[in-house]
Amino acid sequence: MNSSEEIAVSGMSAGRSAMRMGPAELVQAAAMARRFYLEGKSKIQIAEEFGVSRFKVARVLETALERDLVRIEIRVPAELDAERSDALRARYGLRHAVVVESPADAEESPDPENLGEVAADLLGELVTEGDVLGLAWGRSTIHMAAALDRLPPCTVVQLTGVYDAGTAERGSVEAVRRAAQVSGGDAHPIYAPMLLPDVATAAALRNQTGIARAFEYFDKVTVACVSIGSWEAGISTVHDMLTDEERSHYASLGVAAEMSAHLFNSEGRRVGRDLGERCITVEADRLRRIPEVVAIAGGQRKAAAIDAVLRSGLVTSLVTDTSAADHLMTTGPAPRPALDRADPDGP
Repeated sequence: MNSSEEIAVSGMSAGRSAMRMGPAELVQAAAMARRFYLEGKSKIQIAEEFGVSRFKVARVLETALERDLVRIEIRVPAELDAERSDALRARYGLRHAVVVESPADAEESPDPENLGEVAADLLGELVTEGDVLGLAWGRSTIHMAAALDRLPPCTVVQLTGVYDAGTAERGSVEAVRRAAQVSGGDAHPIYAPMLLPDVATAAALRNQTGIARAFEYFDKVTVACVSIGSWEAGISTVHDMLTDEERSHYASLGVAAEMSAHLFNSEGRRVGRDLGERCITVEADRLRRIPEVVAIAGGQRKAAAIDAVLRSGLVTSLVTDTSAADHLMTTGPAPRPALDRADPDGP
């Protein structure tokens, strides 16, 4: 995740334009550049050493760059695309955007596993001691938790129920336990399905001691990790849990994406809010108050859904791949900054 800078200081072998400088100027410029770029000395320190003003030092360093006496190369690990990352961050007004290279079969593989690995490194940067980390259900967050190898001491809480209570040990519950184990903090899992058959059953489950205790931490979450789903079979947890009739109903409302059982149209507005009453999940308003919400989602098939969720203002940071990023950089009008987290639906 760390970038590095390689500075090549080349004396008399500099480019043709640098030869316009005399040999004494070249030697002095190379020495000053070495002090500044390689030894980390300040311009004031260099000025004192060479008996010149710091303004002259600044001019010499600037000339050294212009005339190719100093070459600066920015390097990041091969799997990271720094240019796309910065462009995506700027377009959506995100706090962080990290774009990784898509695998060869990216078109058929939404959320490739390497997204989880990079997200694990990002959480290692973002989470500080004493934070409360919230994890929502999703294949990408499960991959992220499995890849965690460092995390400051923090409390970990589950933000949603699971796709299938029978797979809890292999899903969100295990992800919460894994993150807590790495951090050495407390874990607050939720042993319940994400979607219930009716409102009354969901309400009764929320009042159960263990689930209620997890919900008490929702307002304390400082960093959250969520997944994004497209409204199609196999790429949306909610879509797969509904009946054909229910799918048709929500499709008629224009749903384009889902995140933590919340549905969004292509403009980032929430639709089908009644579904949330049947779900064990963190409320959208609570998500909006969490300082850092990191979404992990990639693949061309999810690109439109990612765009919709980013437009909602619920997400502050994104880990995605080049396949999705290329679509996001060209889709529709530029959205409002994600860090402007006002509800697009209004008060």
